[in-house]
Order: sequence, then C-alpha cells, then structure tokens
Amino acid sequence: MLSYSELERGKIITINDQPYEIVEAQSVFKGRGHSYLQTKLKNLATGGVITKTIQPRDSFEEADIAKKEAKFIYENKGKLVFSEVKNPSNRFELTAEQIGEESRFLKTNEVVETLLFNDKIINVKLPIKVQLKVIEVTPGVKGDRAASGNKAITLENGTVMNAPLFINENDIIEINTERGEYVRRTNE
Repeated sequence: MLSYSELERGKIITINDQPYEIVEAQSVFKGRGHSYLQTKLKNLATGGVITKTIQPRDSFEEADIAKKEAKFIYENKGKLVFSEVKNPSNRFELTAEQIGEESRFLKTNEVVETLLFNDKIINVKLPIKVQLKVIEVTPGVKGDRAASGNKAITLENGTVMNAPLFINENDIIEINTERGEYVRRTNE
C-alpha cells in the first residue's frame, strides 16, 4: 500500500481494479485545515483522465504492472497495430485514445514498452524523446524572423506540428513525446 506521502507523478495506483498513472500531483494547504493532494490520474486501460483529491488518510495499492518490448507496425482507422519484437506474427491492437496524445509520434518499426496489467496488455509507453524526419514545411512569412517565430511542419508519420523557422525539409528533429514539443534539430 502506498501512503499519502509516497504519491507522486509517475506512480501507478489501482482504483476500482483499474490502473491509474499519476500525471500531476500538487500539494494544497488550507489555512487552519490540513493539506491534501490535488491529482490528475490517467486510466492506463482506457486513456481517460480524471481529477481526484487525495486526503492524508487515504492509501492506495500500487498497481502490479509488468513491462515488455513491442514494435509499432501500422495505424488503420484509429487502431494502432503492434507486434512482439521477437515474434512479429503475435500482434495486438490499441486505440489512439488509449495511448493519448503520444500516439501522434509513433513511427513504423519503432520499439515501445508495453504495460501489462493482470497479464493483459493495456497500453504502451513511448520513449520520452523520438526522432522524426520533416517531409514538408510551410514557408516562413517574410519579416517574421523573431526568435519566437514558428511554422507548421509535417513529419514522416503524417503529424503536423509547429517548429522554429529554421527547420527545413529532410531535417531530422527530436520531439518530447510527453509535452508534444519540438526539442532540437539532430540531422543524424
């Protein structure tokens, strides 16, 4: 059992026999009262996010999550198809909603980590940083060369996002999958 003081971002707990990852945790203190924890929890099985206030007297069971590698194969009509790394014929599907915003940064043959709960694959975890090739850029507006200037780019997996004005076609860029943001140009 996890006590109030052990609850922090990244911990996976069980609520009503469902695994939830703590996405945000903020300690709040009321004047003469006591402190409590205001959290955002992501259901790893469904992808849904809820907010929950946790009192110091509350305790939770830590979810028993096993991890194993898998390879992303393709996406079709919102279904993402993966296979075991060593056994490509053993495939499974997840929805983009289950994985969340991170699913925008999957590319074919990328190795990800699967999360197993009660011996069933419930979700995948992408690496925090991934590298993708830029296949299309919109031209920057003349005169818009401010340091904060951005333009829309299209990545090799079809994702459209904003990046700095100096990014060109065929550049390889690094993206933080947790925040969904451009990090740097790598050109490896």
